[in-house]
Amino acid sequence: MEISMRSRFAAPSARLALAAVAAVAVTATATATATADSRSSTVRACVTKDLTYKVSLKTQAGGYFLVTAKAKSGVTCYLEGVFPSASFGSSADTEVSPAEHAVSERVTLSGSTAAYAGINPKTTNDDHGRQFDFLHLSIAGDETNVVTLALPETATVDRPIATNWHTDPADAVPFSG
Repeated sequence: MEISMRSRFAAPSARLALAAVAAVAVTATATATATADSRSSTVRACVTKDLTYKVSLKTQAGGYFLVTAKAKSGVTCYLEGVFPSASFGSSADTEVSPAEHAVSERVTLSGSTAAYAGINPKTTNDDHGRQFDFLHLSIAGDETNVVTLALPETATVDRPIATNWHTDPADAVPFSG
C-alpha cells in the first residue's frame, strides 16, 4: 500500500512538471513566432540616415529642384506623405513651406523604389531673394539629423515651398499658384 501511495503522489507532480515544460515550450514558440511576424510585417518610419538623396534641376513650372530619396542597402522603411524638412540657410525665411495642403499616400522605400519631393526656391515675382548653393534636408520628425546637399546650380531663395513625398516624380512638381 505504501508503494501505491507514493506512485499516486509522484504521478501528479510528474504531470505538473510535464505540463509546465509543455507550457514553457508553447509560450516560447508563440513568442518566437510573434517576434518573427512583427519583424517581417512591420515597416518602420524612415529617418534621415536611412536614405540616400539626389538633387536635380527641373525646368517645369518655372524651375524647381527635384529631390530623389532611396533606401540604403538592406533598409526598408516608409515616408509619410508630408513635405520634407528643408532649408537653404539657417534663418527661418529660408525654410520650405508646404506646397500641398493635404497629406499624400505613404511611400514605402526598399531596393530601387524612390520617393520624390519638389522644392521651388522662389515663389515671389520680384528681384528679392538670397543666393544659396546648398540645401539642408531631413525627414520630418528627424530634424536633428540633417544632410547637406549641393545644388546643381546656385538658387535665389525667397519664400521656398516643397511638395510632399510621392512615388511619381510627376506628382512632385511644386506649383506656386
